[in-house]
Amino acid sequence: MKITCLASGSKGNCIYVEGESGALLVDAGLTAKGINKRLSDAGGDEDRIRAILVTHEHIDHIRGVDVLARRLDIPVVGTAGTLEAFSSARAGSKPVDLLRVFAGEPLDLDGFLVTPFLTAHDAAEPCGYRIAEGDVSLGCCLDTGIVTPGIEEVLARCDAVVLESNHCPQMLEEGPYPEYLKRRIRSKHGHLSNAAAATCLRDIGGNLAAVVLAHLSEVNNTPEKAVVSAQNGLGLLFDGIDLVVGTQHAVSESVRI
Repeated sequence: MKITCLASGSKGNCIYVEGESGALLVDAGLTAKGINKRLSDAGGDEDRIRAILVTHEHIDHIRGVDVLARRLDIPVVGTAGTLEAFSSARAGSKPVDLLRVFAGEPLDLDGFLVTPFLTAHDAAEPCGYRIAEGDVSLGCCLDTGIVTPGIEEVLARCDAVVLESNHCPQMLEEGPYPEYLKRRIRSKHGHLSNAAAATCLRDIGGNLAAVVLAHLSEVNNTPEKAVVSAQNGLGLLFDGIDLVVGTQHAVSESVRI
């Protein structure tokens, strides 16, 4: 399995997961044209994409979903709350195949076994996904204010994780955002700090082969701070783990498991 962040940040998120039987997108928060360009840059193949897994309905996660799903004739996968909010936000009238999933219940998607798990974010019914193919699995956990025991339990069973590491608390506190926005980001339904991500990695890191740090704030974080924090969290486990940062404006390095 190969995992590539096509984009990651507050302006748009999209993860390309390629396996032997095909490929999946987790979110499509750029325009369809932008995703196609990034996919080409990453050496991906849109004809292999079997579905778009949507974590929640915020625009930086669904901007290109409608157009892309119709053009590729693939289903949009999400929880009931996410699909309802996505449907309400659609501008187009042409039908899209919506595939509802339930937390903890696996779904077979053309060789991928996809299991949603609930996250903590200010959206209708947000979730992350465990994606398994054969003997390997990936956990995608984006946009969550806290890492719950349920999230940790899922991620601990994965060979690789894409994990939000949104902000440095000190940079957020001293930064230019208004206080109401700082409170939202810090809240239990906001975004994960570097320290919280590091704690999660410390707790789950025993079996990990690869970590992708995602959804970094361009204002309240730096890749260097996120990486150092993750390395500290992993400690001695870091040796042998492939650590990559997903960025907003360029395709990330791919990791393989």
